[in-house]
Amino acid sequence: MSSTAANDFDGKAFAAGLSTAPGVYRMYAADGSLLYVGKAGALRKRVASYFNSSPKTPRTLAMLAQVARMDVTVTRTEAEALLLENQLIKSLVPRYNVMLRDDKSYPYVLLTQEPWPRIAMHRGPRAVPGRYFGPYPAVGAVHETLNVMQKLFKLRNCEDSVFRNRSRPCLQYQIGRCSAPCVGLVPAPEYAEAVRRATLLLDGRSDELTGELTGAMEAASARLDFEQAARLRDLVASIRSLQARQYVDGHAADLDVLACAMQGSAACVLLLAFRDGRNLGTRAFFPRTNGEDSAGEVLAAFVSQYYAEQTPPAEIVLDREIPDAELIEAALGAAAGRKVQLKWNVRSERAGYLDLARRNAEVTLATELSSRDAQHARSEALRELLDLPEPAKRIECFDISHTMGEATVASCVVFDAAGAVRGQYRRYNITGIEPGDDYAAMRQALDRRFRRAVEEGGVLPDVLLIDGGAGQLAQAKAALADLGIDSVVLVGVAKGEERRAGHETLVLADGREVRPGAASPALQLIQQVRDEAHRFAITGHRGRRQKARMTSRLEDIEGIGPRRRASLLKHFGGLAGLKAAGEDEIARVEGINAALAARIYANLHGLAPPVSPSSTGNE
Repeated sequence: MSSTAANDFDGKAFAAGLSTAPGVYRMYAADGSLLYVGKAGALRKRVASYFNSSPKTPRTLAMLAQVARMDVTVTRTEAEALLLENQLIKSLVPRYNVMLRDDKSYPYVLLTQEPWPRIAMHRGPRAVPGRYFGPYPAVGAVHETLNVMQKLFKLRNCEDSVFRNRSRPCLQYQIGRCSAPCVGLVPAPEYAEAVRRATLLLDGRSDELTGELTGAMEAASARLDFEQAARLRDLVASIRSLQARQYVDGHAADLDVLACAMQGSAACVLLLAFRDGRNLGTRAFFPRTNGEDSAGEVLAAFVSQYYAEQTPPAEIVLDREIPDAELIEAALGAAAGRKVQLKWNVRSERAGYLDLARRNAEVTLATELSSRDAQHARSEALRELLDLPEPAKRIECFDISHTMGEATVASCVVFDAAGAVRGQYRRYNITGIEPGDDYAAMRQALDRRFRRAVEEGGVLPDVLLIDGGAGQLAQAKAALADLGIDSVVLVGVAKGEERRAGHETLVLADGREVRPGAASPALQLIQQVRDEAHRFAITGHRGRRQKARMTSRLEDIEGIGPRRRASLLKHFGGLAGLKAAGEDEIARVEGINAALAARIYANLHGLAPPVSPSSTGNE
């Protein structure tokens, strides 16, 4: 349902036509931009409350003055309205809602879904099939968990490219942290059972796991399999020892402790997490308040948005009561499939953890505000240095990375007034150029970035930094000129004498060169952006180079499937041994006929493949 008006929006009339059902309402400005998304247990009553004579905050009055249209969506329950509200806030980014900044960098423990699952740390989008456990507040907690999993269950952690091409066990097997499934030293059923037990422990079901292992130990002892019984005994003892260090108030608890600190319009929510009683550490979040000055409202928005994306623990301890607590509790419980409790009046250890979270939230917010002030000072200094009409709202920097022309990658990083905007970073794999031609690489990357912006009406930076001197800057000028872009301030960042930090020369588009010096806040900001672009480019280049080097050339040969590849590598002890073999030796491997052996030999030595009347097919 929607309503529009040519002049002033009649909110009272619109509210009068609404039902009393629960649902979600959306407020729009005259230009069509979304102002606010809200939920309601009764749409008519909630929407009408905006347009009555009751006192309202300046933020609400400013928002209502811009409303030109409203839409509503009716839901079956208020809990459904809460879930829909969170989805719309995340996807539509309204101007006046409290927003939890999207952060793809949460660390998880990933247990992959494949014949021989591996366990590893994972960041970023959850695109790899498997089970994700977390998120963990700190990387250290992930590494500690992986260390425990490998000691107890001996699961592999190597990349698939390494796993497929092993011909002998690696060091992890030698030190008792892997069962070497890569070379068949563990039966598939036994490995699958280890994976299942690891899943129980990661799920926080350690009591269930120890009970199961104790029963299996007794059964092994009864059938006189004392060796297996001893292994199970040691495993139970290790898990018991782990549990002994992990109790909160005498219970192996799953809980999160949340505290919110505010100064003006800035907010920090600090998360202290426990899983199976184990302290996983803290993580700080800085939601956009968009004018909201109530810590309770900010915390309520955080809880509903954060746990819409992450599985909530059984207990969430808050430093204050929040609006709609019962509704949020019910919605989280329904999504998790079990009871979830929100608590704020707590005692004993939980009160101590809450006090710790409060103090850390206050200190972290003060540090963040100090950092923002320094960032503002650097932005103002850059404005003066480049003679800009106002501080740059968006700075982009490009850098090129390669090794002797191999696997060239260009990076683009983005900074705004608050600092790095990592969600908008981009990498470009450079192809079709002479190896080592940095000018052509830069030209290609810039053309790809800005041509798309011109064609799709994308955002342009106020300042574009190019890592390099006059030559690289000339490529940037030419690329932007070809696309008709003349509103971007271009700056080349040339390295100083002996590459010393603080001695950089800034090359401007008009040919002038400026050396601000190490004490210049403007140069410090440029260095920060340039160094981030350099780091991002090197990371991308190394990943691309490693992938190219680790991919077996056997994978590109027609007729070589996983089984034949494993047989070849096992027979010759690796790719080097296979490459040194002749066609006759290759043909002696089980499953390899003379024609396929000739094709393998030709591929590994860069020869023209022999013509074959028929294909052997993949195995």
